[in-house]
Amino acid sequence: MKGNTYLQARFAEADCRSCPDRTQCTTSVTGPRSIAVLPRPLHEIQTRNRLDQQTEQWQRRYAIRAGIEATLSQNVRAHGLRRSRYRGLARTHVQHVLTAMACNVARVADWIDTAPRTRRRATHFRSLCSAIA
Repeated sequence: MKGNTYLQARFAEADCRSCPDRTQCTTSVTGPRSIAVLPRPLHEIQTRNRLDQQTEQWQRRYAIRAGIEATLSQNVRAHGLRRSRYRGLARTHVQHVLTAMACNVARVADWIDTAPRTRRRATHFRSLCSAIA
């Protein structure tokens, strides 16, 4: 809760350890339970936002963002998008365009190629399932 004012309640270690409901309250083995409570206006905003996230409209809108984030992540991890090999905005732009094209070609190749990439032996469970089907 960085940047926000909140109330924090910490329980005494002796009280927390002797509580029979400790396992349902905290996952800490040794430390006591602490609770952070936002002020009422911020808590109401947070509650309203969490309810909005359950709607189908919000989830559809977020799915678009998740797809964009996945594309950016793929380009950063697989194609080194965060580092420019060239100096200058125009050359960096060309690198980004070529990187995007490489990503699209890789995706099309993955879409066309349906053969498994690994040569692992099938598990006994998978063999059993294939035999039944």
